[in-house]
Amino acid sequence: MAAVLALLVITVVPVHAQPRIVGGVVVDDADEAPWTVALTTSSGYQFCGGALITPNLVVTAAHCVYGRTPASITVVGGRLDLRTDGGSTSVVAKYQLADGYSTPSRGKDIALLTLAVRMPYRVLPVAATTDVYAARNVGVVYGWGRQAESDTNKSPLLHKASIPIVADEECAGVYARYDAVAMFCAGYPEGGIDSCIDDSGGPFVVDGRLAGIVSWGIGCARPNTPGVYTRVTTYLS
Repeated sequence: MAAVLALLVITVVPVHAQPRIVGGVVVDDADEAPWTVALTTSSGYQFCGGALITPNLVVTAAHCVYGRTPASITVVGGRLDLRTDGGSTSVVAKYQLADGYSTPSRGKDIALLTLAVRMPYRVLPVAATTDVYAARNVGVVYGWGRQAESDTNKSPLLHKASIPIVADEECAGVYARYDAVAMFCAGYPEGGIDSCIDDSGGPFVVDGRLAGIVSWGIGCARPNTPGVYTRVTTYLS
């Protein structure tokens, strides 16, 4: 079971959500990523993603839940197509944010959700070492977000995209606030493939382990502008 480091229980705090797959493909095998979950409102509106790391614990981005009450968040598992009613759902019993979180660009963009109902799906192991962040390692990101920066509608179908990790010094050259302890970047120099709006909180998986969480960036899939992800090994072990 994953142990959570430096996390603080939060109930209600001021709203400061900053949501954030382009060039990807549809996930059509339910057994490929059963640990990928959607975060929705009670009415079913999907606003973020997450990863099931134990039957009742979900990792997501802090900005996805910051300002929301736990009871207002529903976690949906086992549902590739959000237009259907398959799979399982659970409200959130409580959640924790990384101690000191304020905004995604300042790091610590991670939250742990405790579900009221355990989910019957295979869980995603958390990466145990920082080797996963080596430049050019390729990870797979999952989400139901927009498929282009200019889109006004998100996808009801779960998508995935394979994206290479970018060297820390290269990312620091793009983002003045880049923090290599709290974050890592992934993207192609030419752009074209990236996570996007409403993919926030979704898992970035390297070698079958949770390495990152969709966090922030500038636009979606722009050239020389990689996406920024939470460096999960800093907060979970």
